[in-house]
Amino acid sequence: MTDPSHTPSGEALTDLILETFRLNGRLLAAGDELVRELGLTSARWQVLGAMAAAPAPLPIAHIARNMGLTRQSVRRLVDEMARDGLVRLASNPHHARAKLVLPTEAGKRAFADAHKRQAPWANAVAKGLARRDIEAAHRMLAMIRARIERLSNARQELARQELVADQLKRS
Repeated sequence: MTDPSHTPSGEALTDLILETFRLNGRLLAAGDELVRELGLTSARWQVLGAMAAAPAPLPIAHIARNMGLTRQSVRRLVDEMARDGLVRLASNPHHARAKLVLPTEAGKRAFADAHKRQAPWANAVAKGLARRDIEAAHRMLAMIRARIERLSNARQELARQELVADQLKRS
C-alpha cells in the first residue's frame, strides 16, 4: 500500500525498517537458542561481545552506548551476569561511581564457546548468498544507523539549546 506522505525512498526505508524489526526478533530467538546451554541469552552475549570488542574495560554507560541500548537495561544485565559469575565490577580511575565491567574467566569461556557455536550457524545462514551482497547490505544498514544517530544528536542538541534559552528568559 502506497502512503502519499512518503517519498519512494522513504517508503522503501519504512519497508526495510519493518523487515529489520522482524529480522531482529528472529536473530534474538536464534541467538537465545544457540547459547542457552552456556547460561547466556542473546542480550548477555551482546554485552560480552561489546566488552570483547572494546580496547579497554568500559563502564556500563559506554557499553550501552556502543550497543545502542539504554543504560538501565545494560545495568540490569550486568547485575544478573555478576550474580552468575560472568562479569565483575572494578573501580574506575576516571570516575569513582562509574565502575568498569570486566569479564570473569567464566564469562570469557562462555563468550568463546558462543563464538564457536555462532560460526557454523552463520556459515549455514550465509550459504548461497553472495559475499558482495552481504557486504552491500552491511554498508547500507551502517549508513542508515549513522544517519539516524546524526538526526537524534541534532534533535538532542536543539532541545538542549531550547532549554538553555528558556532558562535565560526566566532569569
